[in-house]
Amino acid sequence: MSPSLSAIESFSAPTQNFTFDGILSDFDGTIVDSTAAIVKHWHKIAAELGVDPETILATSHGRRSIDTMALYDKSKANWEYVNYIEGRIPKEYGTDAKEIPGGRDLLRALETSGAKWGVVTSGTRALIDGWLEVLGLTHPEKLVVAEDVPLGKPDPRCYLLGRKQIELEDPESTSVLVLEDAPSGIKAGKAAGFKVLALATTHSLEQLIAAGADWIVEDLRSLIVTGVVDGKVNVEIRNALQ
Repeated sequence: MSPSLSAIESFSAPTQNFTFDGILSDFDGTIVDSTAAIVKHWHKIAAELGVDPETILATSHGRRSIDTMALYDKSKANWEYVNYIEGRIPKEYGTDAKEIPGGRDLLRALETSGAKWGVVTSGTRALIDGWLEVLGLTHPEKLVVAEDVPLGKPDPRCYLLGRKQIELEDPESTSVLVLEDAPSGIKAGKAAGFKVLALATTHSLEQLIAAGADWIVEDLRSLIVTGVVDGKVNVEIRNALQ
Protein backbone atom coordinates (compact mmCIF):
# COMPACT_ATOMS: atom_id res chain seq x y z
CA MET A 1 0.00 0.00 0.00
CA SER A 2 1.21 3.52 -0.73
CA PRO A 3 -1.03 6.04 1.04
CA SER A 4 -0.54 9.57 -0.21
CA LEU A 5 -3.46 11.48 1.20
CA SER A 6 -3.05 14.64 3.23
CA ALA A 7 -1.17 14.30 6.49
CA ILE A 8 -4.38 15.47 8.15
CA GLU A 9 -5.85 12.07 7.28
CA SER A 10 -4.90 9.45 9.87
CA PHE A 11 -6.10 6.19 11.39
CA SER A 12 -7.32 7.84 14.56
CA ALA A 13 -11.11 8.15 14.39
CA PRO A 14 -12.89 7.67 17.75
CA THR A 15 -14.28 4.21 18.47
CA GLN A 16 -17.77 3.73 17.02
CA ASN A 17 -20.33 1.06 17.90
CA PHE A 18 -22.63 -0.53 15.34
CA THR A 19 -25.16 -3.35 15.10
CA PHE A 20 -25.59 -5.49 11.98
CA ASP A 21 -27.74 -8.46 11.07
CA GLY A 22 -24.68 -10.26 9.70
CA ILE A 23 -21.09 -9.98 8.54
CA LEU A 24 -19.61 -11.14 5.22
CA SER A 25 -15.87 -11.10 4.68
CA ASP A 26 -13.59 -11.37 1.69
CA PHE A 27 -10.66 -13.72 2.23
CA ASP A 28 -7.41 -12.97 0.42
CA GLY A 29 -6.03 -9.60 1.51
CA THR A 30 -8.69 -9.39 4.24
CA ILE A 31 -8.28 -12.51 6.40
CA VAL A 32 -5.07 -13.86 4.88
CA ASP A 33 -2.11 -12.11 3.26
CA SER A 34 -0.99 -14.48 0.52
CA THR A 35 0.41 -11.79 -1.76
CA ALA A 36 3.89 -13.32 -1.95
CA ALA A 37 2.42 -16.74 -2.80
CA ILE A 38 0.04 -15.33 -5.41
CA VAL A 39 2.84 -13.36 -7.09
CA LYS A 40 4.93 -16.54 -7.40
CA HIS A 41 1.87 -18.41 -8.67
CA TRP A 42 1.12 -15.90 -11.43
CA HIS A 43 4.77 -15.73 -12.44
CA LYS A 44 4.63 -19.49 -12.95
CA ILE A 45 1.35 -19.34 -14.89
CA ALA A 46 2.58 -16.38 -16.96
CA ALA A 47 5.66 -18.35 -17.98
CA GLU A 48 3.43 -21.22 -19.10
CA LEU A 49 1.27 -18.79 -21.09
CA GLY A 50 4.16 -16.74 -22.50
CA VAL A 51 2.71 -13.57 -20.94
CA ASP A 52 4.41 -10.81 -18.93
CA PRO A 53 3.52 -11.63 -15.29
CA GLU A 54 3.28 -7.94 -14.40
CA THR A 55 0.49 -7.57 -16.95
CA ILE A 56 -1.49 -10.29 -15.19
CA LEU A 57 -0.70 -9.03 -11.69
CA ALA A 58 -1.87 -5.51 -12.56
CA THR A 59 -5.48 -6.71 -12.73
CA SER A 60 -5.67 -10.13 -11.05
CA HIS A 61 -6.20 -9.16 -7.39
CA GLY A 62 -9.83 -9.49 -6.35
CA ARG A 63 -10.70 -11.07 -9.69
CA ARG A 64 -11.57 -14.73 -10.22
CA SER A 65 -8.79 -16.72 -11.86
CA ILE A 66 -11.25 -18.04 -14.44
CA ASP A 67 -11.89 -14.47 -15.57
CA THR A 68 -8.16 -13.71 -15.68
CA MET A 69 -7.41 -16.86 -17.66
CA ALA A 70 -10.13 -15.95 -20.18
CA LEU A 71 -8.08 -12.88 -21.11
CA TYR A 72 -5.04 -14.94 -22.08
CA ASP A 73 -6.06 -18.52 -22.91
CA LYS A 74 -9.75 -19.31 -23.16
CA SER A 75 -9.00 -23.04 -23.36
CA LYS A 76 -7.83 -22.87 -19.74
CA ALA A 77 -10.73 -20.74 -18.52
CA ASN A 78 -12.58 -23.70 -17.01
CA TRP A 79 -13.18 -24.79 -13.42
CA GLU A 80 -11.25 -28.04 -13.71
CA TYR A 81 -8.06 -26.21 -14.66
CA VAL A 82 -8.60 -23.26 -12.31
CA ASN A 83 -9.27 -25.54 -9.31
CA TYR A 84 -6.10 -27.45 -10.18
CA ILE A 85 -3.83 -24.41 -10.35
CA GLU A 86 -5.34 -22.72 -7.30
CA GLY A 87 -5.39 -25.92 -5.26
CA ARG A 88 -1.64 -26.25 -5.60
CA ILE A 89 -0.89 -22.71 -4.32
CA PRO A 90 -1.13 -23.49 -0.56
CA LYS A 91 0.79 -26.73 -1.11
CA GLU A 92 3.64 -25.11 -3.05
CA TYR A 93 3.79 -21.69 -1.39
CA GLY A 94 2.23 -22.29 2.04
CA THR A 95 5.10 -20.66 3.89
CA ASP A 96 4.56 -17.44 1.91
CA ALA A 97 1.16 -16.68 3.49
CA LYS A 98 0.24 -15.28 6.87
CA GLU A 99 -2.90 -14.04 8.56
CA ILE A 100 -3.85 -10.38 8.41
CA PRO A 101 -3.39 -8.96 11.93
CA GLY A 102 -6.64 -9.55 13.81
CA GLY A 103 -7.96 -12.05 11.29
CA ARG A 104 -7.62 -15.16 13.43
CA ASP A 105 -9.24 -13.48 16.45
CA LEU A 106 -12.10 -12.12 14.37
CA LEU A 107 -12.99 -15.50 12.85
CA ARG A 108 -12.89 -17.11 16.29
CA ALA A 109 -15.07 -14.35 17.76
CA LEU A 110 -17.63 -14.61 14.97
CA GLU A 111 -17.84 -18.37 15.38
CA THR A 112 -18.02 -18.50 19.18
CA SER A 113 -20.43 -15.57 19.53
CA GLY A 114 -23.06 -17.19 17.34
CA ALA A 115 -23.02 -14.29 14.87
CA LYS A 116 -24.42 -14.82 11.40
CA TRP A 117 -21.38 -14.62 9.16
CA GLY A 118 -19.69 -16.06 6.13
CA VAL A 119 -16.83 -15.66 3.69
CA VAL A 120 -17.33 -14.41 0.13
CA THR A 121 -14.24 -14.83 -2.00
CA SER A 122 -13.02 -14.69 -5.59
CA GLY A 123 -10.89 -17.76 -4.85
CA THR A 124 -11.90 -21.34 -5.52
CA ARG A 125 -12.96 -23.76 -2.79
CA ALA A 126 -9.69 -25.65 -3.30
CA LEU A 127 -7.69 -22.49 -2.62
CA ILE A 128 -9.62 -21.38 0.46
CA ASP A 129 -9.73 -24.85 2.01
CA GLY A 130 -5.99 -25.09 1.43
CA TRP A 131 -5.17 -21.81 3.16
CA LEU A 132 -7.50 -22.51 6.10
CA GLU A 133 -5.78 -25.86 6.65
CA VAL A 134 -2.23 -24.53 6.25
CA LEU A 135 -2.83 -21.61 8.61
CA GLY A 136 -5.12 -23.43 11.04
CA LEU A 137 -7.89 -20.83 10.87
CA THR A 138 -11.56 -21.21 11.82
CA HIS A 139 -13.37 -22.70 8.83
CA PRO A 140 -16.50 -20.72 7.88
CA GLU A 141 -19.64 -22.81 7.71
CA LYS A 142 -21.02 -20.43 5.09
CA LEU A 143 -18.68 -19.95 2.15
CA VAL A 144 -19.28 -18.40 -1.29
CA VAL A 145 -16.46 -19.19 -3.70
CA ALA A 146 -15.63 -18.34 -7.30
CA GLU A 147 -17.50 -21.35 -8.69
CA ASP A 148 -20.76 -20.32 -7.03
CA VAL A 149 -21.55 -17.23 -9.12
CA PRO A 150 -21.77 -16.53 -12.87
CA LEU A 151 -19.86 -13.26 -12.55
CA GLY A 152 -17.14 -12.24 -10.13
CA LYS A 153 -16.70 -8.98 -8.21
CA PRO A 154 -17.55 -6.11 -8.75
CA ASP A 155 -20.81 -7.85 -9.63
CA PRO A 156 -22.85 -7.92 -6.38
CA ARG A 157 -24.34 -11.39 -6.79
CA CYS A 158 -21.62 -13.02 -4.70
CA TYR A 159 -22.54 -10.87 -1.69
CA LEU A 160 -26.26 -11.30 -2.28
CA LEU A 161 -25.69 -15.06 -2.28
CA GLY A 162 -23.66 -14.67 0.90
CA ARG A 163 -26.59 -12.89 2.55
CA LYS A 164 -28.88 -15.74 1.53
CA GLN A 165 -26.50 -18.36 2.90
CA ILE A 166 -26.21 -16.82 6.37
CA GLU A 167 -29.99 -16.99 6.67
CA LEU A 168 -30.89 -13.62 8.14
CA GLU A 169 -34.28 -13.18 9.77
CA ASP A 170 -35.06 -10.61 7.07
CA PRO A 171 -33.79 -12.17 3.81
CA GLU A 172 -33.80 -8.74 2.16
CA SER A 173 -31.90 -7.00 4.96
CA THR A 174 -29.24 -4.48 3.97
CA SER A 175 -27.91 -4.39 7.55
CA VAL A 176 -24.85 -6.35 6.54
CA LEU A 177 -21.21 -5.42 7.09
CA VAL A 178 -18.81 -6.41 4.30
CA LEU A 179 -15.07 -6.65 4.96
CA GLU A 180 -12.92 -6.05 1.88
CA ASP A 181 -9.49 -4.97 0.69
CA ALA A 182 -9.92 -4.60 -3.08
CA PRO A 183 -11.83 -1.91 -4.99
CA SER A 184 -13.71 -4.57 -6.98
CA GLY A 185 -14.93 -6.16 -3.75
CA ILE A 186 -15.85 -2.83 -2.19
CA LYS A 187 -17.91 -2.00 -5.27
CA ALA A 188 -19.61 -5.41 -5.08
CA GLY A 189 -20.56 -4.89 -1.45
CA LYS A 190 -21.88 -1.40 -2.08
CA ALA A 191 -23.81 -2.54 -5.15
CA ALA A 192 -25.48 -5.16 -2.95
CA GLY A 193 -26.65 -2.32 -0.70
CA PHE A 194 -24.37 -3.15 2.24
CA LYS A 195 -21.92 -1.18 4.39
CA VAL A 196 -18.26 -1.84 3.61
CA LEU A 197 -15.27 -1.74 5.94
CA ALA A 198 -12.13 -1.58 3.80
CA LEU A 199 -8.69 -2.73 4.89
CA ALA A 200 -5.70 -0.75 3.67
CA THR A 201 -3.69 -3.92 3.15
CA THR A 202 -3.32 -4.16 -0.64
CA HIS A 203 -4.49 -0.92 -2.26
CA SER A 204 -3.97 2.83 -1.85
CA LEU A 205 -6.27 4.92 0.29
CA GLU A 206 -7.35 6.86 -2.79
CA GLN A 207 -8.48 3.64 -4.47
CA LEU A 208 -10.43 2.51 -1.39
CA ILE A 209 -12.14 5.88 -1.05
CA ALA A 210 -12.94 6.05 -4.77
CA ALA A 211 -14.50 2.58 -4.60
CA GLY A 212 -16.96 3.84 -1.98
CA ALA A 213 -15.79 2.30 1.31
CA ASP A 214 -17.77 3.46 4.35
CA TRP A 215 -14.80 3.03 6.69
CA ILE A 216 -11.12 2.36 6.11
CA VAL A 217 -8.88 0.69 8.69
CA GLU A 218 -5.34 -0.62 8.69
CA ASP A 219 -6.26 -4.22 9.52
CA LEU A 220 -8.75 -6.37 11.42
CA ARG A 221 -7.46 -5.38 14.84
CA SER A 222 -9.76 -2.39 14.35
CA LEU A 223 -12.90 -4.53 14.24
CA ILE A 224 -14.05 -6.04 17.53
CA VAL A 225 -17.10 -8.28 18.00
CA THR A 226 -18.59 -7.18 21.32
CA GLY A 227 -21.51 -9.60 21.39
CA VAL A 228 -24.63 -10.97 19.74
CA VAL A 229 -28.04 -9.83 21.01
CA ASP A 230 -31.33 -11.13 19.56
CA GLY A 231 -29.41 -12.55 16.62
CA LYS A 232 -27.75 -9.27 15.74
CA VAL A 233 -23.99 -8.78 15.99
CA ASN A 234 -22.57 -5.79 17.84
CA VAL A 235 -19.17 -4.50 16.76
CA GLU A 236 -16.70 -1.74 17.52
CA ILE A 237 -14.75 -0.03 14.76
CA ARG A 238 -11.56 1.47 16.18
CA ASN A 239 -8.98 3.78 14.65
CA ALA A 240 -10.63 4.19 11.27
CA LEU A 241 -9.31 6.70 8.79
CA GLN A 242 -10.51 10.24 9.46
